[in-house]
Amino acid sequence: MTITVESALELNGIGKHFGALEVLRDINFAVAPGEIVALLGASGCGKSTLLNIISGLLGADRGTLRLDGEPSSSYTQWSRVAYMFQEDRLLPWRSVRDNVAFGLEATSVSHAERIQRADAALALVGLEPFSASWPHELSGGMRSRVALARSLVVEPTLLLMDEPFSKLDPQTRSQMHDEVLRLQTLTGATIVFVTHDVEEAVILADRVVVLEPRPGRIREIVSVNLPRPRVPTDVAVTEQTRQLRLKVVHA
Repeated sequence: MTITVESALELNGIGKHFGALEVLRDINFAVAPGEIVALLGASGCGKSTLLNIISGLLGADRGTLRLDGEPSSSYTQWSRVAYMFQEDRLLPWRSVRDNVAFGLEATSVSHAERIQRADAALALVGLEPFSASWPHELSGGMRSRVALARSLVVEPTLLLMDEPFSKLDPQTRSQMHDEVLRLQTLTGATIVFVTHDVEEAVILADRVVVLEPRPGRIREIVSVNLPRPRVPTDVAVTEQTRQLRLKVVHA
């Protein structure tokens, strides 16, 4: 299958084995610039493995991967990919500002510019007053915002998120959903995120890639054509969540 649409991200025929175990088979989809796409499925369907391949942390055994039309063998565009992990991974011996600036330390950006960009990223997530604080002084939601700022500080073309809000309480998770959507509107970043939470996929995503396991492969790609903001208690959101949950259960 060849994808011909103009895309921010293209995956064609992606496959992956771990030894004799086939983890992913023939993954094909494209993500438009500024689109939010969820990778959804039961445990063992290869969601995180696929995200790691997109990020470059893992290589695919088969298939091709392109970002803004550039192949994964080139690092010109791939340096603009940011990854927000499930754990916030804040360094306890660094201040909030220095944790955010850490994402720029492997680049040629000067120290002064790193600080300036870190403060700008913290302002985006509403935490500039806490730039001198330490991670242990922050709530879970604030730590998630710092991790998000650390991802945004590199000004990514593509933001990848691997269940970053799964450990937050429901109210804080909802606040982070609003934050992600607000920041995506401001920055125009393309977002691909992994989730096992069907409601989260409906709230955030423009499209949902439903994966089925053994080996991980695409069952269906579902468009979420609902206006934002999407409130979980709205009838349309509830119905879309119900329909999507059925697809995951029977995957």
